[in-house]
Amino acid sequence: MLQTVQEDAMHVLVIEDDIEMASFIEKVLVEAGHRVDMATDGDSGLALARSSEFDALVVDRMLPEKDGLTLVKEYREAGGKTPTLFLSALGDVQNRVQGLKVGADDYLAKPFAPAELAARVEALGRRLPVEQQITVLKAGDLEMNLLTRKVTRAGQKIDLQPREFRLLEYLMRHAGQVVTRTMLLEKVWDYNFDPQTNVIDVHISRLRAKIDKEFDEPLLHTVRGAGYRLQG
Repeated sequence: MLQTVQEDAMHVLVIEDDIEMASFIEKVLVEAGHRVDMATDGDSGLALARSSEFDALVVDRMLPEKDGLTLVKEYREAGGKTPTLFLSALGDVQNRVQGLKVGADDYLAKPFAPAELAARVEALGRRLPVEQQITVLKAGDLEMNLLTRKVTRAGQKIDLQPREFRLLEYLMRHAGQVVTRTMLLEKVWDYNFDPQTNVIDVHISRLRAKIDKEFDEPLLHTVRGAGYRLQG
């Protein structure tokens, strides 16, 4: 597949033995502007992950030669630090916990929407090693100090409730990217299921009123059918 790479593209290794699924994943990521390498079994996938620099790994749970759990566990034990996303038809809480315990950073159950996959991979690309973690987040003229928990826009202080702060922090860490509702439920509310409530809509509305209402240019945008994006 011809890959058109953007200036801020990620280099992603996809380890998936189902050829049809692998092609679909590659198509989604390439269309999002990223560069993709492929492996079709656990042994070759682990070898490739160790031998090259990648911005993210996308790993299927059920792989020939070496299953995904073993692959990620061995990769982490050998010092591998690349952010990793598990893909699996095994999407219940127990299997998600297993995947995270061996060292994965995120877990996406099959079937999944293309926008969800692209958003989660791009979110992984924004993660930094502990030694590089920052204490101040910025998006346009919006600034958040993670140590003092002070939030300002254009120098004007903004008071947030704890959940609003956590929501804004997640959006700022992924500024410029689409963040899906599922990602917010999992990362901000710690839900592994959709509670079928309007909790996200309510908090997004409150957050908009605080960070956008008094300013000419809105920063928080709804992406129809996909989620939300905080302008960087």
